[in-house]
Amino acid sequence: MSARVGIVGVGHTRFGNSSEYDLADVMAYAATDALIDAGILEQRRVVDQVVVANMASGLFCNQTSVASSLVSRMDMEPTPAELVENGPASGASAIKVAYMAIASGMADVALVAGGEVMRKVSGWRATDIVATMLHTEAEYNMGLTLPSFGGMFARLYMERYGCTERDLALIAVKDHANGALNKYAHVQVPCTIEAIADSETAHVVNNYVAEPLRIYSTCPVTDGAAALVLANMDSPKAKLFKKKPVRIAGVASATDTHCVHNRKDPLYLDAVRIAGEKAYAMAGVGPKDISFAELHDAFVILELAISEELGLFERGKSFLAVRDGATAISGRLPINPSGGLKSKGHPVGATGVSQVVELARQLRGEVEPGRQVKDPKYGIAVNFGGFGNNVVATICAKD
Repeated sequence: MSARVGIVGVGHTRFGNSSEYDLADVMAYAATDALIDAGILEQRRVVDQVVVANMASGLFCNQTSVASSLVSRMDMEPTPAELVENGPASGASAIKVAYMAIASGMADVALVAGGEVMRKVSGWRATDIVATMLHTEAEYNMGLTLPSFGGMFARLYMERYGCTERDLALIAVKDHANGALNKYAHVQVPCTIEAIADSETAHVVNNYVAEPLRIYSTCPVTDGAAALVLANMDSPKAKLFKKKPVRIAGVASATDTHCVHNRKDPLYLDAVRIAGEKAYAMAGVGPKDISFAELHDAFVILELAISEELGLFERGKSFLAVRDGATAISGRLPINPSGGLKSKGHPVGATGVSQVVELARQLRGEVEPGRQVKDPKYGIAVNFGGFGNNVVATICAKD
């Protein structure tokens, strides 16, 4: 029987603009925060494994070998350290690797740190760097970017199911309301539906990025880091930690075709569905057991599509739940109580770790007033790599 793995410490930087800082320092801040939260900063060599998540530090800030750099910055040598790169899903993949290390018995305590400093380059250059994950000949060399894929996906979804641009704006209003209360969020400013959709001048502040996606349909370019301390809940070392663990009940991943045009139906995100099904099976739960979700809404349309692939809503009907307030903090199934990537931000290597930090904080009851989910028992996070070609789902439980 594999070990039970729990989250015993969480750490996070404020997301936003950290371009004046070194990437290793940004990640060290979050990692130190997590060690303090776990109560082991002075005993940090009890950590058996460090796993670092980063997508493209060499391109964003001309720095590589960030795993060994972080360990040295933290004065944790000779602790083993590895780097995990899986595009925007790097963070959750790093958590999965750390989970496997503990579950296999190779480690009892692991530190996971994800980080990215993207704003050392221009917004155009950042968009191009992220686009390099696409198929070189069929997509990238043809001028496609992730926002362009988001726009095409949104247009197809809207034409098939009747979703409108106003429905997308409603998601943004919800996410900004949550992010305004999140001390770590990049954008801590609420917005109204009147300002971005229901007025004659709405298009001025909310113009198109990739039609039909507008500024308020997309995430910002963000710097930041997040970290977790994971531990074998049945190990004698578990007594070292000052807080009750939040159990990782399920973690799973799946892939889909690299070229989006090779899929039978581009609106079906098979990797999301399969990763979710595997995570549910591992956790012994189903969609009806989920109390809240952190979903990868780099473009708000993905919040709708991912929630449907997870079985949280019927296919083509999730936008109706948004209209009814079902996904708000006070609704029956809050989605992105952190503000999501839309408001909290999306430092690509850090995002998946940040999502699970939010699961842990919600399950502990430690988030800021006004955005605490009522009596949560299970939370699910989906970290979305590429345009759905490599996806990780994580379920955390309050035992």
